[in-house]
Amino acid sequence: MLNIVLYEPEMPANTGNIGRTCVATGARLHLIEPLGFQINDKMLKRAGLDYWPKLDVTVYEDFEDFLAKNPDAKIYMATTKSKQKYTDVTYEKDAYIMFGPESRGIPEEILLDNKETCVRIPMMPGERSLNLSNSVAIMVYEALRQQDFPGLEEAGQLHRYEW
Repeated sequence: MLNIVLYEPEMPANTGNIGRTCVATGARLHLIEPLGFQINDKMLKRAGLDYWPKLDVTVYEDFEDFLAKNPDAKIYMATTKSKQKYTDVTYEKDAYIMFGPESRGIPEEILLDNKETCVRIPMMPGERSLNLSNSVAIMVYEALRQQDFPGLEEAGQLHRYEW
């Protein structure tokens, strides 16, 4: 099962959207404190809709707590600072993909300790970053595409018509 890690997320709407993406794709969500909101935050619930109760989510006191409780985690770190694109790596089915806070990203000290697993989403020169929930969706679906979308629905149904 794919794992999404949010390091010190700041915006409840992004985390709610990411939680919804995790439920829809069968991924787990890991939240590393401090959070910029309360788990019961109205905006979090609003963005996550009725998906939030279905979410497999774990909250950690800090990055060290996360590492201690996930000692064998292969962590890919999303950052605008990497030379390696997110499509350049092969994601294991139990990979962890970590994203930093919206305003500053993953701390450089952590990135430098994990250079070989840092990845970026290409953007136009001079642009700062993409929205966090969009970045998560891009990378989750790349990891799932590489695995041929395990366990996900093959085709949807029209409501009133047939294909």
